[in-house]
Amino acid sequence: MKRTLVVGAVIAVVLAVGFYALAQPKSEDKKEMTKSGGKQHRLAAALETVQWGWLDPKEPPKLTVDSGDVVSVETMMHSHDKVKPGITMDEIVALRKANPGGGPHSMTGPIYVNGAEPGDVMEIRILKIVPKNFAINFNLPGTEFPTIGALAPEMPNGFIKFFTLDPKKKSVEFKPGVNIELAPFPGTLAVGIDPNDPSPRKGGVKDDPMAPVSTLRPWKNGSNMDINELQAGSTIYVPIFLKGGLIWTGDSHCRQGNGEVNLTALECSYREIVLQPIVRKDMKVEWPRIETKTHWIMTGFDEDLNKAMVNAVRETVDFLSTQKMVPMDRYEAYSLTSMIGDCRVSQVVDVRKGVHCMVPKSAFTKKS
Repeated sequence: MKRTLVVGAVIAVVLAVGFYALAQPKSEDKKEMTKSGGKQHRLAAALETVQWGWLDPKEPPKLTVDSGDVVSVETMMHSHDKVKPGITMDEIVALRKANPGGGPHSMTGPIYVNGAEPGDVMEIRILKIVPKNFAINFNLPGTEFPTIGALAPEMPNGFIKFFTLDPKKKSVEFKPGVNIELAPFPGTLAVGIDPNDPSPRKGGVKDDPMAPVSTLRPWKNGSNMDINELQAGSTIYVPIFLKGGLIWTGDSHCRQGNGEVNLTALECSYREIVLQPIVRKDMKVEWPRIETKTHWIMTGFDEDLNKAMVNAVRETVDFLSTQKMVPMDRYEAYSLTSMIGDCRVSQVVDVRKGVHCMVPKSAFTKKS
């Protein structure tokens, strides 16, 4: 599990439309920026700072920061921490029904970033993640929720498994003989809503583009992406739709397989997830993109998994055909994607399904 920010191996790459632009600092400067950053902030999780199941663009900011500041954010377990040790399946089902249309996720935020304007890009570096000590995995009863989970019709009963985490071990026992290495990441990391998001709005509102959007579905602003590569040391680039950016995080995970097939991951909450938001006025992205030490990652979402794949592949071809390290046309980019692009199903349980395509940095031997 990565605990410090790792600067990308190809940090000096210059991209016309992509992860880096001409103003990108050198790697030495980025390391120093990460050490010092700007001011240090803390946003604790409380009923006043955490929203359940909805991203509301009218929710007053809980913290205001400058670009480059470092923020330690605490998160809650689902449903305002009502999911806790000993909870029963009946109680989980009741919580699911208590917030019609909304997600179960507890979202800390929003965080207002000075200078962030619609049309900019929010770069968010994940510097550190420290989980709390309780985790859970469950599936809902397939008889009552036949579409929630890859095998929901075959799993008529609900199932719950509780875990006690020991951060020092960085692993947890599933059962005797099966051990799970922890790999925490935020299932949901978002900026304020896209007014054109086609997702249903709270209360069934259809004529208000600023009505709250459910946390269930991923979209251009990030939200419930469930991409397990978004661990400490990674960076996400998200288009900004609302003034101040309005950063939210929640749906904290301590481990998840690609697909998240039974509905949940190793669901947990964080003592802190340390974020460094940086407003980028020198780049453009249409959909979220992620960078790790070893890969560039493009995303695609749609209710139809095949279309989600098409969207992720198109994003990857767009990225490769516009990067300036080794110029190539779209046919070459399409060919390269087919040979080295590792396109994975992020999740199939969030109504709007997700695919992410990973491009290894190691394939690029020419450094600009």
